[in-house]
Amino acid sequence: MPVAAKIRTAKSAEKPRPKAAAGRAKAARTERNCSVARTLDIVSDAWAFLIIREAFFGTQTFEAFRSALGIPRATLTDRLKKLTQLAIFRQVSPGSSQRKEYRLTKMGFDLYPSFIALMQFGDRWLAKGKPPPLTLVHTSCGCDSHPTVTCSHCGESVSARDARYRDGPGAGRSPAREGRNTRRASDGNRFSLGRPSSVSRALEVIGDKWSFMVVREGFFGNRRYDKILNELAIAPNILTDRLNRLVASGVFYRRQYQSAPDRYEYLLTDMGMDLYGPFIVMLRWGDRWLAKGKPPLALTHLTCGHDFFAQVACNHCRQPIVAADMRYRLAYDPKAFGALGPRSVD
Repeated sequence: MPVAAKIRTAKSAEKPRPKAAAGRAKAARTERNCSVARTLDIVSDAWAFLIIREAFFGTQTFEAFRSALGIPRATLTDRLKKLTQLAIFRQVSPGSSQRKEYRLTKMGFDLYPSFIALMQFGDRWLAKGKPPPLTLVHTSCGCDSHPTVTCSHCGESVSARDARYRDGPGAGRSPAREGRNTRRASDGNRFSLGRPSSVSRALEVIGDKWSFMVVREGFFGNRRYDKILNELAIAPNILTDRLNRLVASGVFYRRQYQSAPDRYEYLLTDMGMDLYGPFIVMLRWGDRWLAKGKPPLALTHLTCGHDFFAQVACNHCRQPIVAADMRYRLAYDPKAFGALGPRSVD
């Protein structure tokens, strides 16, 4: 059954308690301080994500971005301005040319591991039997690379089952930010504009604010509708929609724990648990660049017993990857998408 049909036919008998709903309406909505949410504020804007992705392939000029993405001029102007203000890009005028170029800053290049972690998730779970759009080649060791998320202390891989968290110095709650991306998951096809991309496929699933926050609550151990509803102060119809979509996409499965009335809990599948790697890589970026020295969470790797931050490392040489050391073998013709194909290998 198509995902859309599953969503239309899915039943969620969960209802918020009227008293709790009334209490939420009176109070200003707050949300948990979260470095992943701060990161997604940037990359879950579909146009911003696509522009950053093209920059990793070497695109630098306004016309090259426009050609690769088919993006309206006014929209491209707006996003490049915002990404420059956020210090993801810096604007330069090479030589005596009047043409301006947009180049990634150190902060922008540091998003690369997050993109690679999302790409690996997309390759594993969302390829629908097709080969990955590209193969990574790590020039430091010369091998085809399938990077993994690892512990910064011991270098071993990290999963949700062998890590735990505690509050960091930036923990707490803050007033909810207005204007943050609340795009419905059905609008996610914009992420797929331009070249084929496993990162795009991943963001189609978890790229809007509410889908991400619902999955995050799964990692915090919150499984039941009312608990998630109260924690997020989310509108009931939005929560029902996101849970149904995440069940349909395979991130959660629904298990009944009560009847008359029917009540369900939502548990992460193996696919959902595999989102932990991309999440903690984005957490690292948000902690480094947006937390002002006060990360909301501290992570401990149970395998080695040490606090850690997430790294994305080559599965062959185990060294952390950086954009400058990666080349690509493309499974598509970039010219067919108006895109560039630099730093590729034959």
